[in-house]
Amino acid sequence: MPGIGGGETAAEITTTFGFPRDSFRILHVSTGNVCRSPITERLTRHFVAERLGVLGGGLIVESAGTWGHEGAPMEANAEAVLGEFGADASGFTGRELLDEHVIRADLVLTATRDHRAQVISMGHSAGLRTFTLKEFTRLVKAIDPATLPPLDEGVVMRARALVRAAAALRGWLLAPTVEADEVHDPYGAPLPFFRSIGDEIHQALDPVVTALTGVPARM
Repeated sequence: MPGIGGGETAAEITTTFGFPRDSFRILHVSTGNVCRSPITERLTRHFVAERLGVLGGGLIVESAGTWGHEGAPMEANAEAVLGEFGADASGFTGRELLDEHVIRADLVLTATRDHRAQVISMGHSAGLRTFTLKEFTRLVKAIDPATLPPLDEGVVMRARALVRAAAALRGWLLAPTVEADEVHDPYGAPLPFFRSIGDEIHQALDPVVTALTGVPARM
């Protein structure tokens, strides 16, 4: 079974679109793909592994940038923030957002509303599965976990149900302010600002990962 880092085999490519039926791809999107989206990608992997105890279950977590620095390393301060959370920052290289990334994604989580609009403008029926990270968090918090498939039916089935439920709530739970759904860009900022962005991302991801896995964070 594919793990959180990818690595599908040819035998698993079985769906109508040529992608694994037993996987669920989460795509994190920011601007350069060297600060916010790498932090969000690697923290998602880390927190899922903490909950499930393994890097598996069919979740594949990736990232890209609308003006992505193709092949660039993660910003040093972003890497430092990940290290403080105990997350693995190794082996990361930046990517420019391409059509194929959006087509393959089951859930797209963006840093800002502008990123969300850019993803949706690419087409590929992305509207119902594209949210800002904080928007998705707000919607997930309103979903009764008892309405989602239990984890023993698989994290992929649970994740798909979660996205459908969040999409159904989108028009009912609006952001309290214009800025509420934004994660601001720390590019070029000192480490303390990167830490504050890391904390924002952590707080937004925690309820999402809990909903995805059905397992709360360890105290």
